[in-house]
Amino acid sequence: MLLCLMARSSNPERAQRLNAAFDLLARGYTLADAAAALTQEFGLSRRQAYRYLQEAQGIDAPVPVASSTIPITIKIPEAVVVKLRAYAQASGLTMGEIVARAVLIFLEKVGRHG
Repeated sequence: MLLCLMARSSNPERAQRLNAAFDLLARGYTLADAAAALTQEFGLSRRQAYRYLQEAQGIDAPVPVASSTIPITIKIPEAVVVKLRAYAQASGLTMGEIVARAVLIFLEKVGRHG
């Protein structure tokens, strides 16, 4: 027996597809025409296209598209990691989100002064 496994879409891909479905419906496409357009543009099955359309009918505006993340390895002093973990737990953010925000702020400041 041959199994065909389809890769699940990432969150950014999912958001892009949902926004495309929302846009098609907002522009007055029929469900059938919108499903055909999604199938062609994203290589979705007809059934999956209809799922995106059904979800798009339940939202009031396009959803934000998060950028993809990649893992990196860095070395940080232990005392900083302890504070980072404590802040992450208290804030509900991930350590990656906190570090990414801090790095962006740093790079913006350096860019203005360098």
